[in-house]
Amino acid sequence: MKKAMLIHGDGALLQTAVLQDGRAVEFFMESAQQGGLVGNMYKGRVVNVLPGMQAAFVDIGLSKNAFLYIDELIHPAADRQADKPSITELVRPGQELLVQVIKEPIGGKGARVTTHFSLPGRWLVFMPGADYVGVSKKIASESERNRLRSVGEELRRHSEGIIMRTVAAGESVNSLRGDLMQLRELWEEVHRRGRAARPPEPVLLEAALMRRIFRDTYTAGMEVLIDDKARFAEAQQLLLELAPGSEKQLKFYDLSVERKPLFERYGVTEQLNAAFLTRVWLPSGGYLVWEKTEALTIIDVNTGKFIGTSGLEDTVFRTNMEAAREISRLLRLRDVGGIIIVDFIDMEDSGNREKVRHELDQASRDDRSKCQIHGWTRLGLLEITRKKTRRSVGPQLSAICDSCGGSGQRYMGFGRDGKPVQPK
Repeated sequence: MKKAMLIHGDGALLQTAVLQDGRAVEFFMESAQQGGLVGNMYKGRVVNVLPGMQAAFVDIGLSKNAFLYIDELIHPAADRQADKPSITELVRPGQELLVQVIKEPIGGKGARVTTHFSLPGRWLVFMPGADYVGVSKKIASESERNRLRSVGEELRRHSEGIIMRTVAAGESVNSLRGDLMQLRELWEEVHRRGRAARPPEPVLLEAALMRRIFRDTYTAGMEVLIDDKARFAEAQQLLLELAPGSEKQLKFYDLSVERKPLFERYGVTEQLNAAFLTRVWLPSGGYLVWEKTEALTIIDVNTGKFIGTSGLEDTVFRTNMEAAREISRLLRLRDVGGIIIVDFIDMEDSGNREKVRHELDQASRDDRSKCQIHGWTRLGLLEITRKKTRRSVGPQLSAICDSCGGSGQRYMGFGRDGKPVQPK
């Protein structure tokens, strides 16, 4: 599968699209003014403790106080115990606390924070107090997983935690050790800053978007095209640091020579405009309808123009299989999080239902966010959950309608005569 990454710079705005065989599967957009909050660490002050919710609100210097749940405060081993302490035993109003953002502020909610700190590197994630070694489930080879687990146990100090990332597969012990040593030094620096900081004050700011993209998204053999000279020079330095020997995969896209904008040349603009609509067409002629509520996302699958050739069950099955693959791609592209309910077209054959679930599960394995396919409900709906930490692009590309308030319908009400008002 051919993979490519296109990076478009326009002043302070940076847009990145990841393509697989020419189809967009991921899209990031961030401006220098906005920046990202996930991964940032702050010296905060506890403002309020809510024993009824087992949570606290922490002032970290943002417009809204951050939310700290008790599970993000106690050690993971204690989290598994039946009887948890009251949060009032652990924190009090006015207390100073070092916290890390794990979820961006969304809507009217403030950021979510934790005291379970993690520092991502190129090959591994360093967790100072986790006390275990984990290996990415996306590494298929059991022998390689065992090797990485053994290396992690050898490298970590008492109480330290390490997660070996997918890209760690095949890496040498020296590379992994060097990554860990850099992260360990960074954590010591965080401690020093934390002791001197006055809350609310940032102690560590997550890497800028360019560094995060190459650290988290770039894989060996991936072609990278950049149309901004300054970002191209930055990318050259990043590859030298993070993936030496990969510089030949990096190419400058010169608009004065190519004549067409980068995203237009590779069809990204057209794909994005189609992907973020409420109705998304499938190649066969079927279509998906996406509806977003505050609590969940609902996806409805329809045969549309596709009439098939071998009978109703076959037509429905083929539409659902195509929809499963497209839904997996769009969940990544739209960066949908939370609860997702898919209303596939009803199938009589239970074997076909299992094939559709399996297809969606397989297609979701390339998703860098944790995506779980929970199975069919008694009503024949498929339940999915997907972890989301950052603000999605979709809301940045749309606006709530002044007439309907986002409902899709404008309430007409009743006239003075008590009769329903008719639309003009």
